[in-house]
Amino acid sequence: MLRFVADENFNHRIVRGLRRRYPAVDVVRVQDYGLAGADDPAILAWAAEQGRVVLTHDVSTMTAHAYSRILGGRPMRGVLEVPREVAVGRAIDDLVLLLECAEDDELDDQVRYLPL
Repeated sequence: MLRFVADENFNHRIVRGLRRRYPAVDVVRVQDYGLAGADDPAILAWAAEQGRVVLTHDVSTMTAHAYSRILGGRPMRGVLEVPREVAVGRAIDDLVLLLECAEDDELDDQVRYLPL
């Protein structure tokens, strides 16, 4: 099953709703692991070490750092970019769909955008 880490500024209503709809989900927040204020490369490195897909709203910088990481040959489990204007319910629906349908390695070394 996919495992997630929510970026520091990720909408926690999405995280809470995802936990309610899919209780088996493994999703943590960066601030719960001492990464509050950490830069994007540090978050991506930690997520890769932990085997977690990054959930973020940070389309401007996180994407660039993720692509840089991929081009540098440093593996990662993936990044899911969720624009802030995506409705909370729609974001939860798409994340549940990924949890139910995606293979564990399906997002490796990729940046994907919601809604699907």
